[in-house]
Amino acid sequence: MELNPYLTFNGNCEAAFRFYEQRLGGKIEAFYRFGESPMADQCPPEAAQQIMHVSMLLNGRTLMGSDNMPGNPYEGMKGFSLSLNTKDMAEAQRLFAALSEQATTIIMPLEKTFWAQGFGMLVDQFGTPWMINCE
Repeated sequence: MELNPYLTFNGNCEAAFRFYEQRLGGKIEAFYRFGESPMADQCPPEAAQQIMHVSMLLNGRTLMGSDNMPGNPYEGMKGFSLSLNTKDMAEAQRLFAALSEQATTIIMPLEKTFWAQGFGMLVDQFGTPWMINCE
């Protein structure tokens, strides 16, 4: 069994996953749009280009996502964080800087803690909460 995070966006899923692919070094494996699905005739025309499902391989793990289902209210991302862990401080700094680009909130700058060489928290420009940890 695998446990994979699945993120839901408010119309900017494609931009988010292209950003993550470039900044985190992932590889997008599949993009499916609402307008290309068997339910295309049931979705509003403005949602046709939105993402119904995407999966990205990142260091042997899969990150998945989609845009919010057309017609459903979007409640944002809350109650979790995606945690990236590394043993290299330069890599932790690179990851934090990359995800901080146009971030909505820097919750905690990347800094030394009693458990780590560096730990930081942020909410990126797409609303995804992240924790970067360097053991």
